[in-house]
Amino acid sequence: MKVNTQSVNFVADGKLLDFIQKKMDKLELYYDKIIGADVYLKVENTSAKENKIVEIKVLVPRDKCMVKKQCKSFEEAVDSACSSLERQLVKKKEKQRASA
Repeated sequence: MKVNTQSVNFVADGKLLDFIQKKMDKLELYYDKIIGADVYLKVENTSAKENKIVEIKVLVPRDKCMVKKQCKSFEEAVDSACSSLERQLVKKKEKQRASA
């Protein structure tokens, strides 16, 4: 799957990008018609520890799924966002089966 990762106001290291790619590739197990994904990484300027924001937009035919998570680390946020997307994609697949 093609994953476009954009980090806002900082440079993401290779380990983080590989981690994101692996997590996103696992989503294809739940929904095989995924076209691509856009991942936005942001750091919020606040005193709170949970200042890492991850937004993931997954493109599927005639639709898109979007999730936004805010956590202490990008890995934690990506993990949380991917599990939310997993549920959305499973639900979408079940709806398709029901209508077919």
